[in-house]
Amino acid sequence: MAVVIKTGRGNYLLKPATLDQQNSGGIVLTLVLERADGIERIAFRCRIARELLESAVDADAIVARVAPWFEREFEMTRENALRTIRSERKMLEVAFDANSRGPF
Repeated sequence: MAVVIKTGRGNYLLKPATLDQQNSGGIVLTLVLERADGIERIAFRCRIARELLESAVDADAIVARVAPWFEREFEMTRENALRTIRSERKMLEVAFDANSRGPF
């Protein structure tokens, strides 16, 4: 399931790519921000601590939950993801835990 995020750069779709890891510590989910016209696509990882999750882990439910947060933080997330890919040659990882709860 994709969620539309409205930004100053146009509409983007936030959708899950993969559920990379799931263990007692939490989950790591790869998310994709794709501009509605297809001109830009940005992937990043989202790490969520187990204590912030409800019982069942569903990628679509997580995307729906984090979408408003990423809509507010779109420019920062986009710039950091692009910078991390260019300079460090790896995907950005956004972490939500007890100290940085984000949308949880």
